[in-house]
Amino acid sequence: MSIDNIIFLLIVGVLFLYIILALVRSLRLVPARMEFIVERFGRYNSTLTAGFHFLIPFVDKVAFIQDLKEHTMDVPSQTCFTKDEIQVEVDGVIYLQVIDSQKASYGITDFQYASIQLAQTTTRAIIGTLDLDRTFEEREAISGKVVSVLDSAAAKWGVKILRFEIKNLEPPESVRQSMEKQVTAERNRRAILEKSVGEKQSLINTSEGLMRELINNSEGEMQKRINEASGKASEILYLGRATAESIKKVASAIIGPGGTEAVKLELGQKYIKSLTKLKSNDNKVIMGGNLADMKEMLKGLDIEI
Repeated sequence: MSIDNIIFLLIVGVLFLYIILALVRSLRLVPARMEFIVERFGRYNSTLTAGFHFLIPFVDKVAFIQDLKEHTMDVPSQTCFTKDEIQVEVDGVIYLQVIDSQKASYGITDFQYASIQLAQTTTRAIIGTLDLDRTFEEREAISGKVVSVLDSAAAKWGVKILRFEIKNLEPPESVRQSMEKQVTAERNRRAILEKSVGEKQSLINTSEGLMRELINNSEGEMQKRINEASGKASEILYLGRATAESIKKVASAIIGPGGTEAVKLELGQKYIKSLTKLKSNDNKVIMGGNLADMKEMLKGLDIEI
């Protein structure tokens, strides 16, 4: 075999291998959540989604590969100045997703780098309109404004800005120390306030307890007096009934046979006893001059002298 034939066979073999490799490369497997941008003769031709695809050898080529999953990108720390001219260090995180592979491939050179740069400039602009205290209070509002600006710009790139989070917002050391002192003072103030409120409540509870005790004592005393009065009233009622019953019995006895004579005898005896007591106490008894009258009085009592 001549040298020319050998060279011819080598050329044919190389061409055959090249054709085989080209055919193999024309079979493309697109993974899930990925899209391939295919160009034909240097111009956009189609977008390949997940699955097997066949490309025309030497005509079609995969120019871009786009990942449709959510991307997370760190925004480097940068120096910002607040409205009251205080320097703060701010960094963050961007969460975005490709929603149009063609725009993401041809709309901008590097949408990730562009998103980071736009996030930094927007953050600086927004913080420049706020005082230092408000930058800490309105972190959510700042993030929302950054997302709004980024999403508006990224729509032309086929990218959706999902959210932006501020990771760190650090003031200078001197400002941080001053803020810590303010926080400590506020904590002490709240502690004193809570203590005073507790003492006030304790006094209120004590006074309420004393008031309830006084009320209970007064109610007890009032009930005691009511009971005593009720007892005395019952006693008086009982004595009254007994006296009435006694008077009723005496009256019945007087009305009965011999009752009048017994009464007169009792009255006469009591009269004589009275005179005897007067005489025994060295008292002088002055009698009326008319003994007939005295005799008549004793006679009225059925006493003979």
